[in-house]
Amino acid sequence: MKKRTYTDKPLGDTEYLLEQWGWWRMDGMGVPRYVSPLLAMIRDNVPAEGGAKQYVITDDLALAVDGAVSRLTKRDQQMGDFIWLYFGAKWPMIRVGEKARMSERSAREVIKAGVAWLDCALEQIREAA
Repeated sequence: MKKRTYTDKPLGDTEYLLEQWGWWRMDGMGVPRYVSPLLAMIRDNVPAEGGAKQYVITDDLALAVDGAVSRLTKRDQQMGDFIWLYFGAKWPMIRVGEKARMSERSAREVIKAGVAWLDCALEQIREAA
């Protein structure tokens, strides 16, 4: 399987941001849940290898990306679903295309259009920073 690379590509920074959002989402970050005090004590006092994962994306930015993907899905269902499957669920491009009964190239075009839409939607955040 080909490794995803984003450097030196148009919209590469937005694709990298979406990739980070996908990992953040898959690990269940940003999802409020109850943790019992006993479990927290056990978890914090047991040595673990590697420690907690460090993300390149903050929770605030990930939630903003999440909201932008939701707005895209509301505006264009197929494009939003493709972004969700490719970046959020980490499906390979060919699998996304097969699900929609289209070629990998067509699926790639839809995803690229979605990335461009999200780039514009996230421009406000970039300007504020």
